[in-house]
Amino acid sequence: MASSTVTSAQPERPPRPNLAFRRLRGKRSPAEFAAAVRRAAREIGERVSCDARYVGRVEAGEIRCPNYAYERVFLHMFPGRTLTDLGFAPRSSVRGRQARTTGESRGAGEPYETYDAQDVRDTQDLYETHDNNEESDVLRRAFMTSGATVAAASLGPLGLALDAAAAGRPTRRAGTGEAGALEEAVRRIRLLDDRHGADGLYRRAAAPLRTAYALLDAGASRQATADRLYTGAGELAISVGWLAHDSGRFDDARSHYAEALATARMNGDAGLEAHAFCNMAFLARDAGRPREAVRAAQAAQRAARPLGSDRLMSLLALREAGGWAGLADRVGCEQALARAQAFYGRGPSDTDPEWMSFYGEAELEGLEAQCWSTLGDWPRAARHARRAADLQDPHFTRNLALYSAELADDLARGGRPDEAAGAGMRVLDLLGEVQSSRIHTMLAGTARVLLPHRRSPAVSTFLDRHGALPRPA
Repeated sequence: MASSTVTSAQPERPPRPNLAFRRLRGKRSPAEFAAAVRRAAREIGERVSCDARYVGRVEAGEIRCPNYAYERVFLHMFPGRTLTDLGFAPRSSVRGRQARTTGESRGAGEPYETYDAQDVRDTQDLYETHDNNEESDVLRRAFMTSGATVAAASLGPLGLALDAAAAGRPTRRAGTGEAGALEEAVRRIRLLDDRHGADGLYRRAAAPLRTAYALLDAGASRQATADRLYTGAGELAISVGWLAHDSGRFDDARSHYAEALATARMNGDAGLEAHAFCNMAFLARDAGRPREAVRAAQAAQRAARPLGSDRLMSLLALREAGGWAGLADRVGCEQALARAQAFYGRGPSDTDPEWMSFYGEAELEGLEAQCWSTLGDWPRAARHARRAADLQDPHFTRNLALYSAELADDLARGGRPDEAAGAGMRVLDLLGEVQSSRIHTMLAGTARVLLPHRRSPAVSTFLDRHGALPRPA
């Protein structure tokens, strides 16, 4: 069996602490150093979700070699140094063929290299297979999405849990390797959604989620590992729920979010509870249940208040504002928007959750645009949507398409058909890279509004090109 080559008779080697990296951190706390890493990433146009836990894993030797995005950031922070100078193992010693030639075998609990979604272009490394199964225990498989090479997190070693359950065998207790795999899966799904949208990802995300909950049922070797598994499973449920939400499967999304909320409450995890309520508020707004959206957003704020993250409170106030807009309560909406702006103005902090890496000024403007659009204030909505599109990092194609689609719709409904057609054309240019039912639905609504203006050459060109789009499955 394939699994026989994964388990080695040799005892697992304990990770060797990375003392060089610890010295470079100096007197800064892990959280302060993580904040410095994120700042350095922004300086060179990278997006990493570094937190104190990641710094601790590096210093403990659990991460022997960082992925390519972190490598670029670390070398930017410490110019003139190599990865070896920073205390990491050479990349060749933790990958594939070279690992085998040196007799190195990777057990399920051994640290591994992970791959950033930004490096999916390196398909030879991602899809390379070997005679035995000594590849990365976490990200062994990748999949393709509609012609774009998109590697989605497939929890390789965690699949062993499902295999055992299906065969009626006891599932072995999870360790730090499985917890790390789960956390990495969540990060990769988020990054891939940022770039490509949800439609192609959702169909492939259910299996890792089932595996995660199978691991919870099997138990963990230590309480700290169990806590990581609960948080990871809950965050994965939210990520899968978001993929369902963004691809128009609202009932599926509601089920996944409820599962995440139950997981949070079973483990007393206020951060996960706030995240679940945050997404439930967004879903309720989109599903036409604005009063539920307000209540869910307020529940999220109650859970989040002790966490000390102003950026999180800002996002949750925006979720509440969206609910008030759906109720046509302009005063309530404006008050929530003012709170969101005030919290955002206090700046980022080390307590900001890792999952909020998407939330910047562009998202703030985009969500405010949606509120004004719901209230029917098209000029104001268009102003904020234009700012959102202008501020958005072009590497995050899905959000750029979303903000541009919002702008096109606001301009069309505000009586500016030629400008709306121009914005719509920009969205059409991005649809080769993005698969999002939300964006397709928005664009279809814009096309209907523009039909009476078909005599305009710009509008006619947009409508013809939009009409030639293949219909989403």
